[in-house]
Amino acid sequence: MHTAIYDAWAVYDRTALPTRLRLIRKSGGTDAQRVRAISQAAYRVLVDQFPSESAIFDAALTSLGFTNSASTDATTPEGVGNLAANAILENAHSDGSNQLGTLAASGAIYADYSGYSSSNPPIMVTTPGKPADIAAPDRWQPLGYEDAAHVVRIPGFIAPHWEKVRPFALKSAGQFRPGPPAAITSQAFLDQARHVVDVQDKLIAKQKVIAEYWADGPSSELPPGHWELFAAFVSQRDHHTLDADVKMFFALANAIHDAAIATWECKRYYDYARPVTTIRHLFRGKRIRGWTGTAEATIDGESWRPYQVSTFPTPPFPEYTSGHSAFSMAGAEALKRFTGSDAFGASYTQTVPLRVEPGLGAAVGTVLSWETFTEAALEAGESRLYGGIHFYEGNVAGLELGRKVGAQAFELAQRYWDGRL
Repeated sequence: MHTAIYDAWAVYDRTALPTRLRLIRKSGGTDAQRVRAISQAAYRVLVDQFPSESAIFDAALTSLGFTNSASTDATTPEGVGNLAANAILENAHSDGSNQLGTLAASGAIYADYSGYSSSNPPIMVTTPGKPADIAAPDRWQPLGYEDAAHVVRIPGFIAPHWEKVRPFALKSAGQFRPGPPAAITSQAFLDQARHVVDVQDKLIAKQKVIAEYWADGPSSELPPGHWELFAAFVSQRDHHTLDADVKMFFALANAIHDAAIATWECKRYYDYARPVTTIRHLFRGKRIRGWTGTAEATIDGESWRPYQVSTFPTPPFPEYTSGHSAFSMAGAEALKRFTGSDAFGASYTQTVPLRVEPGLGAAVGTVLSWETFTEAALEAGESRLYGGIHFYEGNVAGLELGRKVGAQAFELAQRYWDGRL
């Protein structure tokens, strides 16, 4: 969406080059024309991506004083917006994401067509694991749980084909792939599992708030959207013009887009186990400290579970590397470079009880604040350790991956709007 907005806006700019759209430049266009063009472009893309939500987008367009137009007349703002969106959507429909469902035998949209298969059978998070449940302790394992409607869900690896998606600035999906995680035969494999157990056992109230605040699970803005909200804060803080917002969100969205491709390539390449699998394997038959779903207690190792809501205990894809870490540092890098400073200055106050642990009175009133974008990204990465769903190295490798991806994406975005391509 933000690339379609950028392309529609670029037609009216004296210098900027669109990424896909090729129209005669309309220098001297008014802000009203730019707003109409980018609003139509955004609307067209959103309806294509989320057709079931079209009524919401209709209402948003109406609130701006506009109505949807099917025009492709390049002499009008509506036509420019639709032409920009159409060019972007033509690319997106064939970019490897399988948005149309034509690449998978099932015909399901975004379905995997790469042939991925898990090395382990599924396990229920609320049921103690058995030795036969974990055939490959260092490989990813599907998790079963009851959702909020008490329906048992056992999701597979979400989008194992995402390495095949066409990137913005990456030279290849594996361009910045980090070295391998701890091998199952190494001391580090045991140490990282023990570290997660120890961290979760000693969580203080603020760390529990951090774990939940950054969770970004189902029915939320998700990690990429979290950094879009931060960008909106920056826009208000710095009193952005329309031009500045178009450029900032264009750079940010493409940095996050490439971070997803690079991270999922790594997840697919290593297919690494989540802590719940390795801890249950390594500490089977032993008594350890762990979260019971209501409190921290001494439990059987094969019953260990992460400090997460029971309706979504761990995201359904491999551990290495951390997507939160990569998304966040890519976003931080893009915002830092766009603003020319790492200064952030945002904060969050916990005003309601935690969903994971409603009885924790000390959580309400807890304040999280971030002086810099980098500090926010680091906290986002740490939150996954507090929540028991990532290892330390998965976080560190993800942060570094995100930094490299974000820097490269920003540099390309800047060349577009500076007209240097």
